[in-house]
Amino acid sequence: MLSHHLRRPSGLHRAFLLSLTAAALTSPAWADEAAIRKTLADRMPSLPKIDEISKTPVAGLYEVRMGAELLYTDETGNFLIDGSIFDTKARVNLTQARVEKLTAIDFANLPLKDAMVMKQGNGSRKMAVFADPNCGYCKRLEKDLLTLKDVTIYTFVLPILGGDSALKSRNIVCAKEPMKTWRSWMIDGAVPARSAEGCDATALERNQEFARKYKINGTPALVFEDGTRAPGAWPADRIEKQLVAARKS
Repeated sequence: MLSHHLRRPSGLHRAFLLSLTAAALTSPAWADEAAIRKTLADRMPSLPKIDEISKTPVAGLYEVRMGAELLYTDETGNFLIDGSIFDTKARVNLTQARVEKLTAIDFANLPLKDAMVMKQGNGSRKMAVFADPNCGYCKRLEKDLLTLKDVTIYTFVLPILGGDSALKSRNIVCAKEPMKTWRSWMIDGAVPARSAEGCDATALERNQEFARKYKINGTPALVFEDGTRAPGAWPADRIEKQLVAARKS
């Protein structure tokens, strides 16, 4: 009788046992995600919509992703952590690496219709610049950009510094020749003329929305054809090297 009970399972039985094993292995992860979502929704209704919950390399710690914003929690959602995870062995900021991946910009997906365009030389190489008209570093960058050869520069006006940045930006994008007006202001200090009423300056709002989505929090910010992002006013020689590298990649 004992040997009868210990006989090997049939193919159907094996399939059933495998399905039970798979369910046992996958159910806890789904249960954890459901528990986290419910707890956070009940206790912190002001949190933005949660896009994804995933395990981290740290045992028992989960990533809660809301757009490109990251928080961390335990498997029940009882605790919420705002900070970075560092891999001390690899000496890597895992949170920063994850955010950079989430906010990587495919140059082909840039909303170029909302940018001012300047073609220098044959314009074969391409780069994008996010800049505020009242940004001192942006003005310094603009002078360096003038020295570049065979490049098309897409400038996204991003009024984020307050003061009269919004007004200057509107006057610039609504000008008859926006890029010429931009450079006259940024390089020569020629104040842009006041734009006519009814001008469509909604591109500025779209630029700000794009910047929020991809965490472009300061100006100037550069984007190259290979997706490389660079905060700050890079000098012309460094930009030139990156333009070369971007074309090769």
